[in-house]
Amino acid sequence: MKNHYRTTDLALSACLVLYCPDYSIKKNDPTRVEFIFERNDKNDKLDLVLEKYWSDTLKVSPIKYFNSLKLLKTRIYQK
Repeated sequence: MKNHYRTTDLALSACLVLYCPDYSIKKNDPTRVEFIFERNDKNDKLDLVLEKYWSDTLKVSPIKYFNSLKLLKTRIYQK
């Protein structure tokens, strides 16, 4: 089974990238992007990370989180 989790939340996406590196970015218009994460058999962490994120129990390294934000912003503003 393969489907996707989509979000426009940059902070959430920065956390998800740390645990689920299979993602893509879709630019809907000049002011909005959508982050698309693959949900499949080899990536069963996605739902667990989402659950922990929304329950405020996810623990991440501040440096890794900051680097993840920088990476996503770089990818967003690439031509």
